[in-house]
Amino acid sequence: MASGVVRIAIVAGEPSGDQLAGHLIAALKARLPHAVFFGIGGPTMQAQGFDAWWPMEKMAVMGYVDALKHFREIYGIRRQLKKRLLDNRPDIFIGVDAPDFNLGLETQLKAAGVRTIHYVSPSIWAWRGGRIKKIGRAVNRVLALFPMEPPLYEKEGIPVTYVGHPLADAIPLSTDRHAVREKLAMPRNLPVFALLPGSRKGELALMATTFVQTAKLIRERFLPDAQFVVPLTTRETRLMFETAIYEQQAGDVPFRLLFGHAQDALGAADVSLVASGTATLEAALVKRPMVITYKIARLSHWIGKRLVYLPYVGLPNVLAGRFVVPEILQDDATPEKLAEALVQLYEDKENAKAVDAAFTEIHLTLRQNTAEKAASAVIECLN
Repeated sequence: MASGVVRIAIVAGEPSGDQLAGHLIAALKARLPHAVFFGIGGPTMQAQGFDAWWPMEKMAVMGYVDALKHFREIYGIRRQLKKRLLDNRPDIFIGVDAPDFNLGLETQLKAAGVRTIHYVSPSIWAWRGGRIKKIGRAVNRVLALFPMEPPLYEKEGIPVTYVGHPLADAIPLSTDRHAVREKLAMPRNLPVFALLPGSRKGELALMATTFVQTAKLIRERFLPDAQFVVPLTTRETRLMFETAIYEQQAGDVPFRLLFGHAQDALGAADVSLVASGTATLEAALVKRPMVITYKIARLSHWIGKRLVYLPYVGLPNVLAGRFVVPEILQDDATPEKLAEALVQLYEDKENAKAVDAAFTEIHLTLRQNTAEKAASAVIECLN
């Protein structure tokens, strides 16, 4: 490793990647005080002194159709970024998730002699397993979040380090529902449902109305005293959810909208409705029953369905290797079906205990002191 300043390029494409990279930068700074970090990233990374050449929002697309719409702009960014990195080479490049963007870039950088790490294995256990060859050509090492991933890479002779998931380090093993409700000034003994419709505008565009209608139905048909807590990540997504409330004439439904604070929302809830993604893992680590749902563009869904190996899409079910919680997806995700499933979970207290036990097991497996492990792997690669 070069003496003096260590130059570390990182690309993260969405909020979950920004969180991962933010933790990693903090751990690396503690051990490499002269390191500088630059590339594409979000607010968590920037709070650690990361120099964002482009904002992360430019990369947040959903599914094939959305990616095609933004292809020219994203391709242009990747071309400019590659040029800058090859003109002034970093000591190491870390691609955080965003495999469609990062793997091609990593392949070109590695061929030019730059060491590359890919942080977060693409879901080769779920679909497009053939990508593992491409990953091997692209990287010097993979940092894997989930325990079923390292054996797949070891079999192909690709260096891999299992680092666990930082959410498992950050979230306590048990969350006191009453304490969280007190903190949020929510009623102690009424039914509370957390609604997590996604973190991106594309997700809200497809899910907000369904989530609002579901809440409305729960109140009208099943639980007239039900309360709803909704964490939203940005002003834009909050406005989209508020617009859905107005358009569905649901102003009398008690929605408590939060800026961020997803863990508080989940901790206060008896049951959650969660748009598929990292939020489902967060919900699992808070040990609450949930219904996993999503809607994506029809073409993306049609293509994806033909490539998938597993019978489930939600991370909690994938990690458990079975359906611990229900998944209601795409055209099946009607307000009627979602409301019925949520109320059924609310009423089934025995099932809630079984869910807690299954999710506790997952939590203990994923709790690995992730940022430190990942930082050690990066430093090993630098050396």
